[in-house]
Amino acid sequence: MSTAIQFNGFPREGLDFLQDLRTNNNKAWFEAHRTLYENCLVTPARAFIMEMGRRLQTIAPDIIFDPRTDRSLFRIYRDVRFSKNKAPFKEHLGILFWEGSAPKLQCSGFYFQLEPDNMMLAAGLYEFTSDLLQRYRAAIMNEKQADKLMKALQQIQGAGKDYVVSGDQYKRVPHGYDPNYQYARLLLFKSLGVIMQIPLPEQVHSADLPDFCLAHFKNMLPLHRWLVEMTA
Repeated sequence: MSTAIQFNGFPREGLDFLQDLRTNNNKAWFEAHRTLYENCLVTPARAFIMEMGRRLQTIAPDIIFDPRTDRSLFRIYRDVRFSKNKAPFKEHLGILFWEGSAPKLQCSGFYFQLEPDNMMLAAGLYEFTSDLLQRYRAAIMNEKQADKLMKALQQIQGAGKDYVVSGDQYKRVPHGYDPNYQYARLLLFKSLGVIMQIPLPEQVHSADLPDFCLAHFKNMLPLHRWLVEMTA
């Protein structure tokens, strides 16, 4: 899949749109500004996906990227059916690059999120399904695999203070597992990733953004590789 559009950064008008959306999160305002959203966020996002995806293939050859909405580009519409927050729109732009044959949220991948005043980069697996959780725990109970994961996380955190190990966790070691096991704290995770959240860098408005992101995704790569092996 290819695109003729060259990525030259996200225009400031796109960030202004997200800022204004925070105080005008309703369908009437969005529809009145839909052209701005499409031109200043969706169009550059699709070009970014292609540029970023090609760069990611240099470190993860099997990475999947697709500029269509609901593929790499997340929908801006929120699912409000089971949420107390009934605001209809997300107030950020989300993009995912993933690796594996399962549905994308069940695969490890690299995530990019753009907000009016900050940017998030992340790598990992959003949520362990029941099957993935069993496989993850089995891997952690293998001391060699658990040690490899621990070293991967330590390597990432050693690469920069902005990298934070993240993921939903249980409050205590699951029933049936030894809380004194040397890697017991890894059993607390029910999703696992590493994130970096920073103020908007100047590169966000330029063609240099994919290279800026790639440098950080390279640092996060050890966790991605471990999770890909675990889920294979």
